Amino acid sequence: MFIEPYSGNKKKGWIEVIAGSMFSGKTEELIRRLKRVDIAGQRAEIFKPAVDTRYHPEDIVSHDSSRVRSTPIDSPFNILLLASGVDVVGIDEAQFFNPEIVEVAEKLALNGIRVIVAGLDMDYLGNPFGPMPALMSRAEYVTKLHAICVKCGDIANYSYRIPKIDDQVLLGEKNIYEPRCRHCFYN
Repeated sequence: MFIEPYSGNKKKGWIEVIAGSMFSGKTEELIRRLKRVDIAGQRAEIFKPAVDTRYHPEDIVSHDSSRVRSTPIDSPFNILLLASGVDVVGIDEAQFFNPEIVEVAEKLALNGIRVIVAGLDMDYLGNPFGPMPALMSRAEYVTKLHAICVKCGDIANYSYRIPKIDDQVLLGEKNIYEPRCRHCFYN
């Protein structure tokens, strides 16, 4: 992947990744950071995968019902077209995007934009999920959040899928997934 360095203003961009299991507060943390961007008077655009319609077709919504308006997109490259003239780009549920999201985040950061990405770092099998490992490796800042294991109360960093369905992507909430610690996930 070749990314042309930007020439122009001296504004520095970077990538922040918020990762963790289901119910760890990733979207809530993304919304918190975006609210601070608004308080600072900076311009932001927020994006999410069009496939994620669990809570709202357009808004990103946390499990505690905090919400912020976003633009659903099918392709990460649409972000480059829609995010002109902004200081910050927020991206939720990045694990659902194809690997092009990494190149897009890099281009944005090289062009002086702060990029805040939230997503699951592991799938329901405990394997790295989609482009998240590549995003985490390129990010200047990585925040790993944890949920609480529903079985033992310890910290949880796995998303256990209750129904035995083999598709990697299965949108759902507490009726389909539950947070578990390492021990309870594997036993």
